[in-house]
Amino acid sequence: MESIQSIKQRFEIIGNDQKLNRAIEKSIQVAPTDISVLVTGESGVGKESIPKIIHSLSHRKHAKYIAVNCGAIPEGTIDSELFGHEKGAFTGATSTRSGYFEVADGGTIFLDEVGELPLTTQVRLLRVLENGEFLKVGSSQVQKTDVRIVAATNIKMFEAIEKEKFREDLYYRLSTVEINIPPLRERQDDIHLLFRKFASDFGQKYKMPTIRLEDGATDLLLKYRWPGNIRQLRNIAEQVSVLEEKRSISAFTLNAYLPSSASSSNLPAVVGGDKKEGDFSTEREILYKVLFDMKGDLNDLKKLTLELLKNNDTEKVQEENESLIRKIYSNDEKETPEQESNPLALLQLPETHEEPIIHQQVQQEDKYHFAEEIQEEETLSLQVKEIELIKKSLERNRGKRKAAAAELGISERTLYRKIKQYDL
Repeated sequence: MESIQSIKQRFEIIGNDQKLNRAIEKSIQVAPTDISVLVTGESGVGKESIPKIIHSLSHRKHAKYIAVNCGAIPEGTIDSELFGHEKGAFTGATSTRSGYFEVADGGTIFLDEVGELPLTTQVRLLRVLENGEFLKVGSSQVQKTDVRIVAATNIKMFEAIEKEKFREDLYYRLSTVEINIPPLRERQDDIHLLFRKFASDFGQKYKMPTIRLEDGATDLLLKYRWPGNIRQLRNIAEQVSVLEEKRSISAFTLNAYLPSSASSSNLPAVVGGDKKEGDFSTEREILYKVLFDMKGDLNDLKKLTLELLKNNDTEKVQEENESLIRKIYSNDEKETPEQESNPLALLQLPETHEEPIIHQQVQQEDKYHFAEEIQEEETLSLQVKEIELIKKSLERNRGKRKAAAAELGISERTLYRKIKQYDL
């Protein structure tokens, strides 16, 4: 049995991470058997190396090895690609064609992105895994094949099963042995090694001196999250090697090549953090703010009304009253019938279970017998107040009724009616 180090040299695998070594070790152990293997890991971690290791160390190493990207084949033709078709099976089938499973008989098939297979194709694949039988498209004759299947995927299989996008029985049949390749961000000690290897390769390829990272650039390289994993690291090494004239790369220079996306941060990421329906936290906060503002406005109105009733000094609070009305009701486009008939009804206090402030004041002065007189004066003063407000607003707006109505917080129709009613 070959050692892990010799396998790394043979397949040009760079890194000493413990999880990576464990994945290679499992590949070496499972290779002599015909067990189906599922390789899992994020996109760009190098999953394609594992099936090559398995095939090269198996008794099938002298037979064919075919790698199939399931996500790159259209759904309408993938059955034909994998299992072949008979002449006339569909439009364009001018001759009989052998599929990958027939061609690779006795060898190994690597099904990359197996999670992208259509459900109908998954049924056919399950039959091959169970008894080695398949049917060409348009044929009724069962054919036999002896292939070793190694599959790979970057999707979360259990989530795909729950969403009924992948068959559960096929998953368990494929994943007799599951080998996981860790993402690059979990292989901190390997990042700089890989970058140096890529930089050296591109220096030789393009016949130029190899780039070298300064200390700050190395720190930045290690802190980056690498959402594209090894594939992204390789691309950036190639870009820097070709585009930069200076061979010593600073952190500032390297940072220009790193995408500044949210996914590139090395901060913990929220998994499954999609917003659920019914999550109205923002709306709740806005509603609370509106309620607190209304409470403050009501308290100001209470104080203003009490001062009017006690002092009957209209000019003193005239400006404050008008500003309050504009503040609260300037955005109202419609009025209730009660507000149209009496625009100052907006100043009326809401009904509460607490004792009114007016009566509290009267009780403190032991003048209960003045309560009814105060209420009568309030009714009379409201009418006087209404006339004064309308007059003042008309004077201020130079007789422009539309502007005066907007300032008073009432409709133009109501203002016209009041002008006629009070003969203003």
